[in-house]
Amino acid sequence: VQLQASGGGLVQAGDSLTLSCAASGRTFSSYSVAWFRQAPGKEREFVAAMWRREGRTYYADSVKGRFTISRDNAKNTVSLQMNSLIPEDTAVYYCAADMRTILSTVRDVRGYAYWGQGTLVTVSS
Repeated sequence: VQLQASGGGLVQAGDSLTLSCAASGRTFSSYSVAWFRQAPGKEREFVAAMWRREGRTYYADSVKGRFTISRDNAKNTVSLQMNSLIPEDTAVYYCAADMRTILSTVRDVRGYAYWGQGTLVTVSS
């Protein structure tokens, strides 16, 4: 599967932004999907995921209540709605997917074999 992330940009603190990830492949609905982010000088970190089984969602504590992950299997897209953005949310955001993700790795970069190219989100104070 190939992933293409989009929707990043420069926003002010308190603003909202929605990221999108378009996927190729006819079996996308069978994939677990996730968003990770990487700030300058830091390791890539988990943001949100939707596990392939039961559509369960998972969030990093730092974004819980502010971000929402969703998917549209008919359109092969995954979205990340980001509200109440803060400067600490500034990072390159990556979408990821994998058909074989297990529950223990749903928050782990190792749980995903397919990655989009990243989209930059900059939140000014």
